[in-house]
Amino acid sequence: MSTPIVREPRWPAFVAMLAAGGVLLALPEPLSVGPSWLLLAILFFLMIPITVTYRRGRLDITRILTFIGNGAITIALITALAFLIHGLPQHQEQPKDMLRSATALWITNVVVFALWYWMLDAGGPLKRDCGRKSMESSFLFPQMLSNEHRHESWTPHFMDYLFLAFNTSTAFSPTDTAVLSRWAKFGTMLQSLISLTIVALLAARAVNVL
Repeated sequence: MSTPIVREPRWPAFVAMLAAGGVLLALPEPLSVGPSWLLLAILFFLMIPITVTYRRGRLDITRILTFIGNGAITIALITALAFLIHGLPQHQEQPKDMLRSATALWITNVVVFALWYWMLDAGGPLKRDCGRKSMESSFLFPQMLSNEHRHESWTPHFMDYLFLAFNTSTAFSPTDTAVLSRWAKFGTMLQSLISLTIVALLAARAVNVL
């Protein structure tokens, strides 16, 4: 008798996508591609087919739509960061606006990479659900080395990837989690670089001017 598939809950990732769109509303209008509310509206629009396809078991379509949503957030993040850096020599942003923008971009950076890690690691949540015992993860979480969790076929959920992304942005390293694959190493390096840029160039300058 086959063991029933236990699906990882997707709602934390879906909520995180909407939260990232909401955080980016704090950015001044010149840093947004189009109106500042446009990204959040796109994410709300995508949530309708994402929810429907997930409930109907069309998880392949859910995965594609989630990729589109997080891709839109990623483009908004990189574009806003580029606009903000470009405007530094011209002092286009007020110190308070700069500090607010840096905070919003830092939070978005954490959420965006947590979503990418969650969607890509071991083939994504769909493959992790189907192949717990044979899962080949790009990240070696401490639970995978624990005899207790190993017998329970432990697999990471979105909160584990969010914790990984938070540590990478805060400490500029994944701390207690080993990074194994090349794409994951590139991702953590890119996330650390973005976080370092935000903290060192933007937040530090804004605090000094205040």
